[in-house]
Amino acid sequence: MSAPSSASEVVSEAISHFPEQLQSSLKKHWQLIADRLSEQSLNPDDWSSEFLTSVVTIMSRSGFVAESLAKMVSELNDWAFKDTFLHLPRSVDDMRAALSQALGSVASETELLSQLRLFRRTEMVRIVWRDLAGLADLSDTMSEVSNLADVCIEETLNYLYGCLCDQHGTPRSRAGESQHMLVLGMGKLGAHELNVSSDIDLIFAYPETGETDHPSKPIDNHRFFTKLGQKLIHALDHVDGNGFVFRVDMRLRPYGSAGALALNFSAFEDYYQNQGREWERFAMVKARILTGPPEDRDALQRIILPFVYRRYTDFSSIEALREMKRLIMSEVHRKGGDQNIKLGSGGIREIEFIAQACQLIHGGRDHSLQQTGLLPVFELLREHDYLPTEWVDTLLAANTFLRDMEHAIQGLDDKQTQLIPGGELEREQVAWSLGYEDWASAYCDLKAHREQVANLFAAFLEEPASETSSNEQAGGESGEGGDQSQTLWLHLWQAQAEPEQWMEAFEANGFGQCGACVSALEELRESRLYRSMSAEAGQRLERFLPLLLSVAAEQEAPSLVFVRVMSLVRAVLGRTIYLVLLYENVDALRLLCKLCQESPWIAEHLAKSPVILDELLDAHSLYQPPEKDELVDELRQSLLRIPEEDLEAQMDALRHFKQSHMLRVAAAEISGKLPLMKVSDYLTWLAEALVAQSVAIAWQNMVDKYGEPSGIADDQTQAGFAVIGYGKLGGIELNYHSDLDMVFLYDCNENGMTTGDRAIANPVFYTRLGQRVIHLLATNTTQGELYEVDMRLRPSGNSGMLVSSLTAFERYQFQDAWTWEHQALVRARYIAGDPRVGASFDEIRARVLSQERNYADLLTEVRDMRLKMKAAAQEKFKDPEGARNDIKLGDGGLVDIEFITQFGVLQGAHQQPELMIWTDNVRLLETIGKLGCYGDLDVPPLIDAYRDLRAAQHRKNLADSHYRVSLADFDAQRQRVSDAWCSIFGVCDIQD
Repeated sequence: MSAPSSASEVVSEAISHFPEQLQSSLKKHWQLIADRLSEQSLNPDDWSSEFLTSVVTIMSRSGFVAESLAKMVSELNDWAFKDTFLHLPRSVDDMRAALSQALGSVASETELLSQLRLFRRTEMVRIVWRDLAGLADLSDTMSEVSNLADVCIEETLNYLYGCLCDQHGTPRSRAGESQHMLVLGMGKLGAHELNVSSDIDLIFAYPETGETDHPSKPIDNHRFFTKLGQKLIHALDHVDGNGFVFRVDMRLRPYGSAGALALNFSAFEDYYQNQGREWERFAMVKARILTGPPEDRDALQRIILPFVYRRYTDFSSIEALREMKRLIMSEVHRKGGDQNIKLGSGGIREIEFIAQACQLIHGGRDHSLQQTGLLPVFELLREHDYLPTEWVDTLLAANTFLRDMEHAIQGLDDKQTQLIPGGELEREQVAWSLGYEDWASAYCDLKAHREQVANLFAAFLEEPASETSSNEQAGGESGEGGDQSQTLWLHLWQAQAEPEQWMEAFEANGFGQCGACVSALEELRESRLYRSMSAEAGQRLERFLPLLLSVAAEQEAPSLVFVRVMSLVRAVLGRTIYLVLLYENVDALRLLCKLCQESPWIAEHLAKSPVILDELLDAHSLYQPPEKDELVDELRQSLLRIPEEDLEAQMDALRHFKQSHMLRVAAAEISGKLPLMKVSDYLTWLAEALVAQSVAIAWQNMVDKYGEPSGIADDQTQAGFAVIGYGKLGGIELNYHSDLDMVFLYDCNENGMTTGDRAIANPVFYTRLGQRVIHLLATNTTQGELYEVDMRLRPSGNSGMLVSSLTAFERYQFQDAWTWEHQALVRARYIAGDPRVGASFDEIRARVLSQERNYADLLTEVRDMRLKMKAAAQEKFKDPEGARNDIKLGDGGLVDIEFITQFGVLQGAHQQPELMIWTDNVRLLETIGKLGCYGDLDVPPLIDAYRDLRAAQHRKNLADSHYRVSLADFDAQRQRVSDAWCSIFGVCDIQD
């Protein structure tokens, strides 16, 4: 009889059945486990062969389990003789009792973090083991992970609540009732459908305002629950040597990342009644209240339900859902989601959208649909005939498959990802976890499920067909004529016709500059991207090009339109999905042609950023840009679901947002829907929103790395730092090509240090914060740059500190600044950051501008600075006539008007405080005229001249390089400015 095999022999035999590329990894993990067993005098030779084999099998499918087992060999040894822990489910009560016992002896928050992480690792190993061993189905696994999150949140909150009450007293309402924090679980946690490595989305609320009952140092309830929320997030989210418990995302709370961490019920209700958006209704479908007394839970639920579920679904709600669907589809096209089983075409998000949209449409009347779980909702949708049975069967089968694959992917390394692994070995591991022999078999089923989901998603909430759809599909308004012209163009393209044949066809169809059109086609055929196109991409181009020619022929200047749109076509040859978008949305193609005809800038803008072509799908929103508050909210929403640590994705989102809205404002200006002043307002609002968001992102990055500057109150964000806009940004006069003139200020304890583990001096923190803001704005990514940043107006210019303290800024302005720097201050204003620093800047600005100045000295200094600028312009243009006639710098141009305005403020503000209210030239001139600062000088003609010249600049920005505009075209306006300059400064610099 042979001796029983040793553990190493059993393990070696088990490992030998796996591919060679996996064997070395398994041997390494097992050796680490064996070494640590030996260190603790534990002998795996006593384990059964079945258990040893199962250890190898599970490790082959999950690197997370393999690494975890090496850290918990004592528990592993126990499980070898009593494996019921690994094989049996645990109820939420079992988990709660186990964690409560583990936390019973905890004496500090440091011990709390350690015990939580050990508990989480043990439970997650059990859950993943059961999942990979086939002992639990999808619903079991999601339920257990969700229960684990619930228990960790509840028990941690209870412990921290007690600690804070000991320190600050118990929070109470004004009537003296004790207050508790309610935690809402959103997304997958709310639906009780967490993956093995999901983030948890949370929202914090508490019932009423009031304060704690501490006998000597009470604090208000808001501060108490903010502290409690911060501590809860830290306890769960912080990564240390034992890992983390759950990654926490708070961006679904009211006002997003800019909002308070915890709101009382009254503020909570006010927000959702007055400001809640459609996407927030969508998110709240899955909201589940995890903590708090029953009566408080009921009260909060009474706030949520009326917001989410409306008894009557109106047209705007259906349209909002269609818009959300369009956004999902456009994001898939934009990002190419083939490798993402959640966000890609036919992915989990599309399945969830169908269920949640049905809940929003029908849940107000059918209360049975008012629940958070996806699977029971689909069963109800089938039962009540809201969706066809075959739809539900298809979607449920796909959801099970995709979620199982998601678990397998995340189980590899305990990472929150839905991307199909890039490595061959990792793909094979995923396939084995799903019960397939190889990845090819698994991928075949994956592709089938996703195609079915994508088809149903496309059909769901389908857009109503328009009356002209048949003609539009033909590519022309005349039906048969459109078909005939497309047939002609297609024949010429497929036959690779000679230039003479193309010339004849262009002439016959009313194209004026036929040679330019032929050249555009030849440039396309000769391009590297065209020669390397796939067969599918070639078919898309072949389908699109005849339609483009047909639609271009409808325009007033078909040759011009065709040549300009062809620059866009060449730019997207590597991403021909955009051609599909235009082919399938002919109204969008017509709109594109119209805009390109009016402005070459738009054609160039789209060629550089074809990702914004989606904007053309909704002409209504394209021509009606949002108001300032809506703009800020739209930007916040666009960043809401991007992980805070993904700086590259945040930067791309900021750039895409700017590019989209630049297209909107240009389209609105061209169409005459926005006058010049509104265009500048809008472009300035856009910059302000992007700068503010960049500061917020930079602040979070810096705080994560170094902690907050010392001395900051708990309720402050971006504290002590402000961005001051100068020039066109400060003057609310941005155009399409403007850079941003800015100054960064800070106000804090200059001798203090930041609060993080890697503490740095407060001034260093703010300097690095300023550098990070510039990096976010000015770095040239694949999506381009946001803005060119000019910091030369800071104290001492390029030789000065990047970020100035308020004290240093004030001292410089009063002691060292030149007159031209005070001129620049006329157009300076607070843009973003800490409003308290902004208010301090306003006070300094007012005191600087309101200084009484010697009239003659001021006049000489302003006039001399203008002469220096003219000399610099002569040097720049290398042409005296060109410098003299430049719209901005020339004699009688915009800068002369600006100097007149600034001189008026500096010489009169000590007597007329109204001169310091505005920063834009038009309202400043209006104030100067109203106050009679220049005696009998007629100011309104100056304002008219300023508007005319600014409008000419805008037209130049939207035109092509051949467009010329000069002061010689504005003799009357130039003369008005010249007369005003002579009247004020006594010297006529303009030559007749």
